[in-house]
Parts: sequence; C-alpha cells; structure tokens
Amino acid sequence: MKLYVLIFMACCFSIGLSAQGLEEIKLLTPDKTRGSSLMQAFANRHSDRVFANKKLSVKDLSDLLWAANGVNRADKGMRTAPSALNKQDIDVYVVLAEGAYLYDAKAHTLKPVAKGDYRPLLAGGQDFVNKAPACLLLVSDLSRFGEEKEHTRMMAAMDAGIVSQNINLFCAGAGLSTVPRASMDQAGLRKALKLKDSQIPLMNNPVGYPVK
Repeated sequence: MKLYVLIFMACCFSIGLSAQGLEEIKLLTPDKTRGSSLMQAFANRHSDRVFANKKLSVKDLSDLLWAANGVNRADKGMRTAPSALNKQDIDVYVVLAEGAYLYDAKAHTLKPVAKGDYRPLLAGGQDFVNKAPACLLLVSDLSRFGEEKEHTRMMAAMDAGIVSQNINLFCAGAGLSTVPRASMDQAGLRKALKLKDSQIPLMNNPVGYPVK
C-alpha cells in the first residue's frame, strides 16, 4: 500500500515539474464586433499551410479561443460551439513554442499543462506545423457522455469538427491562417499532456499570420 502511495506522489511531483516555469495566461475580453461579415468569412475561408514568423498577440489568441469554444451565455454556461447532448466534451489545448496550455472557457484563461515545444507531436510528419506560432488541439473527453456507447465516438468526432469549423471561420474573418488536420502523434500527445484514458485527441488547427 505504501508503495502505491509513493508512486502516486512521485507522479504528482513529476506533473508539477513538467509545467514549472509556465504561468497562467489571462486572456482578454473577446471583441465581439471584430472581423468581416459571416458571409464574407465563408467566401474567404481556405486552408493555409504557410505562416509568418510572428507570435500570435494575446488579443488574437483571446478572440480565437472564445470563438472556438468559449462561453457565450454565462448564465447557462453555454458555448459558442454546440455539442451533442450539450455534454461539452471538447477541451481545447493550446500548444505554443514555450509549452502546452489548457483553455479554461469559464475563466477565459490558459492553464499551464507542460513546458516545452510539443508542436512536433502535432506535425505528424508535416513540417509546416512546427512553424505555426500556435496549434489548437481538440480533445474529446468521452467520460462526459456517461456510459460509452457505439455512437459515442461519432458524436465526439462531430463535436470536434464543429469547434474546428469555428476556428476556420474566425481565422477567415480575422485575417489569420489555419488548416484543419487529423494527423498527429496521439501516443506522444497523451503522454506529454497527461491525458486520461477517456480523452481522445481528434483534430488540430495550426494558426498563425499569413505571409504577405
């Protein structure tokens, strides 16, 4: 019994060390008046795999994450992205050059998860991902559906697709570059981000500024 306790304590200590040096990022209040019209965003939407060598501003990151899956009805805790049975199973992890963070939609902040550059785990052999200043990883927590049934993973995939499309449309309307992807090193990401067995990485969107 003592051995199990020691192992558990060692794991907790290791988790704390991995995020050491990263601080919580307090995001700005989203600007809900910015960007082009919805129809213009549809017209401009395209996949882009080339990014300028420039870090995303806190303002752009704040608006991007709120548009992706933020809270738009605070009294009910509802999100910008609908989800099957309103289970809100999709968590958005933000992978930056300095480390990985978890988007806390209710607090509108980024919680540190692990220090280090994990973009290569998202690249899946496609080097352009390593040059994106930010990558948004969409992870479904199947446990939020309760008992896992045959169609649970299908609902999770649908929910991830909706959040990804929110990202795509925001980028099209705000003049940012992105491309929706499913390639990634799932095993490596599970280990690096300390995901539970019920958490499934489904999609990712590298995001940056266009090259002019």
